[in-house]
Amino acid sequence: MIGLVDCNNFYVSCERVFQPRLEGRPVGVLSNNDGCVIARSSELKAMGVEMGTPAFRLQSCLQRGEIHLQSSNYELYGDMSARVRMVLEDRVDEVEPYSIDEMFVRLEGFDDAALRRLARSLYDDVRRHTGLPVCVGVGPTHTLAKLANHVAKSSAAYRGVCVLAADGDETRHLLQRTPLGDIWGLGRRMAERLALLGLRNAWDLRNADAKTLRRHHSVVLERTLLELRGIGCITMQDDEARQRIMVSRSFGRATGEWRHLREAIGQHAQHAAEKLRHQRGLACALYVFLRTNRHRHDQPQHTPGLVVELPHPTNDSRPIIATARRALARIHRPGYHYMKAGVMLLDLLDIEHQQLSLLDAPDDAERQCGERLMNTLDTLNRRMGRHTIGFGLPAANAPWKLRCGNLSSRYTTRWSELLEVKA
Repeated sequence: MIGLVDCNNFYVSCERVFQPRLEGRPVGVLSNNDGCVIARSSELKAMGVEMGTPAFRLQSCLQRGEIHLQSSNYELYGDMSARVRMVLEDRVDEVEPYSIDEMFVRLEGFDDAALRRLARSLYDDVRRHTGLPVCVGVGPTHTLAKLANHVAKSSAAYRGVCVLAADGDETRHLLQRTPLGDIWGLGRRMAERLALLGLRNAWDLRNADAKTLRRHHSVVLERTLLELRGIGCITMQDDEARQRIMVSRSFGRATGEWRHLREAIGQHAQHAAEKLRHQRGLACALYVFLRTNRHRHDQPQHTPGLVVELPHPTNDSRPIIATARRALARIHRPGYHYMKAGVMLLDLLDIEHQQLSLLDAPDDAERQCGERLMNTLDTLNRRMGRHTIGFGLPAANAPWKLRCGNLSSRYTTRWSELLEVKA
């Protein structure tokens, strides 16, 4: 059996853990630079606020105190997600993160009663140890677990936990009530195409002919059908290395000053190198780009980009930063106000399968010194908090930094922002 632990209104719930005054209030979390709503509490949804609503349209409600808006605090959200995973790993053998707020868990070797007790225990333990509300759905496949989680979240009768068997009246009734568009992995267009074949709900899809669907549509649809029958076909492959690594940000304020752009590219390149070392990879090339604000038709537009080969495959921040800055010097043009910059690492290799040239020595002292330096840097940042040590000190109010007008404290990752309790 497979379980899916899904945190309810994750971004909002993370804010509420440290700000109990927000409980029961309409709360929204804004995108980068406080642009639009990307997360909503159930109270805010009840007010009719849609996902993606621009923040400026909510200013009147905000000023009247009817709603509360928070800037995105991704450092806090990422750490809270890691804490949820730690709680789960203490209780089950295998955890497969699917997203920042959803994690699949393997639940094998339990009878039905023990399985339900364990699912309820996961529900209670995550809330007790992190303060985050979750729902737990359990089924014999990933798709049925996803469906069970949806039911646990939408129906109060389940009290946050739903366990489905491959066969049984409960599963059949649920599949008959589930529209095709609500099935994990099926979009609106596919649901419309299947409706032309007379398939209206998940039960119809489950009983369709698998080979016919594969012949006329795709193997992905066939796998979904088999998953609905309780035959596992989906693997998460959480540890699969990425083929490209991109780090980019929209600026808080447009800028054309060389020192600000150089600083932004240096920070992005450094962050990309950290991600590369985390997956134990090497980069052979990188891509640097700049973007002006395409919505400002009164300003000249310039969207340059350049791919540059690295001196040798590496994950060392120093040559990556230096190469990115040289690429920036080649594409930068004075007189333009840029609104976004980014660095993408390309042609990634597994560090264990690096092929050296005839002139490279496997025990090269300089290479080993660089590896020890990067390991020390990463260890300090993991232990003491991100950005504890790095290359270059960014300016405090640099225009390339995100605009966060209502950012909560990074309570769990910054010593200077620990929660204060007054008695």
